Formats: sequence, C-alpha cells, structure tokens
Amino acid sequence: MINIGPLGTIDALCVALTLFAWAGIGWLIEHPPAGRPSVSILMKEYRREWMRQFLTRQPRIFDASIIDSLRQGTAFFASASLIAIGGGIALIGNPTAVVGLAKDLTLPADATGLQLRVLLVIMFLANAVLKFIWSNRLFGYCAVMMAAVPNDPADPMAPHRAAQAGELNITAAKSFNRGLHSIYFALGSLGWLLGPYVLVATTLLTSAVLLRREFASESRKVMLHGV
Repeated sequence: MINIGPLGTIDALCVALTLFAWAGIGWLIEHPPAGRPSVSILMKEYRREWMRQFLTRQPRIFDASIIDSLRQGTAFFASASLIAIGGGIALIGNPTAVVGLAKDLTLPADATGLQLRVLLVIMFLANAVLKFIWSNRLFGYCAVMMAAVPNDPADPMAPHRAAQAGELNITAAKSFNRGLHSIYFALGSLGWLLGPYVLVATTLLTSAVLLRREFASESRKVMLHGV
C-alpha cells in the first residue's frame, strides 16, 4: 500500500493522474496530430507572418506596442501567481489556521493532509511563475531583436533578423502557454481539498477545457478558415 503521511493509496493515484494529465495535455498541445493542429501551433505561423509584415511596416510603433502588451501580460500573471504562492505558504506555515479553516468549510480537519493538498497547488503555481518570468525575458529579447532589424527591407540582413525575432516570439509564447496551463491545473487541484475523487473530477474538467480551447474552439476555426 502507498502512503504519503496521512494520505493513502487513492490520494496518491489521484495526484499521479493529475500530474500525468498536466504533462500529457501539455505535450499533446505542443505535438498535436498532423491533421489537427492546436491553437498554439496555428499561432506559430501567424507570429512568423507578423515578422514578415513587420519588415515593411513604417513606422513600427504598432509592433512595439504589441510586444509591450505581451510583456505586461506575462508580468501580471507572474505577480498574481507569486501573491497566490505567498498566501499558500502562509496557510501551510500556520497549521492552526488550516485546521480552523477546514472546520469552517466542513473539510477533513487534518492539518498535515490539508497542507499537502495546498502544497500541490503551490507546486503548479511555482512552475507557472518560472514560465511567466522566462516568457517575459524572451519577449524582451524579441523586442531587442526587432529593434535590430534594418529599416530598409532590401537590406540582406533584414529578413534574417525578422525571422530570428519571430522564432524568439514563438518560444516566448510557448513558455507563456505552459504557465497558463499550470494555472489551470493549480485551480483544478483545489478540488483535492474536497477529496481525491473530486480531484479526479476537477482534473478531468480542467483537461476538457484545455483540449476544447486548443482543438475545438471558435477561435481555432477562425484561425483555420477565417470569418
């Protein structure tokens, strides 16, 4: 029998399912079937096309404002995740408050078990913070690379520099998407507070939402076929 402190076999299996779903869906989104690309994959070509149009756009203030808004988005999510992590750590560090909260919410009043459940949420949030920070930095690199593109589209280095900026943009977006997926599963893992079977249900719901948005959403139809 598997035991994780106060947690038993069912809890361990349900947590393993959550981690498997998180990793598996992330891999599927980034490596979809050839005949059914995900939204993330479709956006790659649009980002490359953005840089091709960027070459001849004068002035390039519009492009700079887009990059700035993307960096602001990553900074916002990183800050929000850090605040949530701080709240989770404070909850773990005060077992009395944890037990009191559990009793108020009619949850299992086992301090160690509740702390482990909160720890799972913190782990997802910590991964999200790392991804958002790296994404922010990569968007910064992309902005510098865009600034290095010659103003003259006929310059032989212009297409090469624009292509480099496009690939940096794609890599930054990949990290940002990974951070968002961790946020989704952090929210889903809150179901564990109500028990392992609720965790399974919230994991399946989270997985379904992510899969729908990447493979069956209206936005995907627009990207594929237009309006």
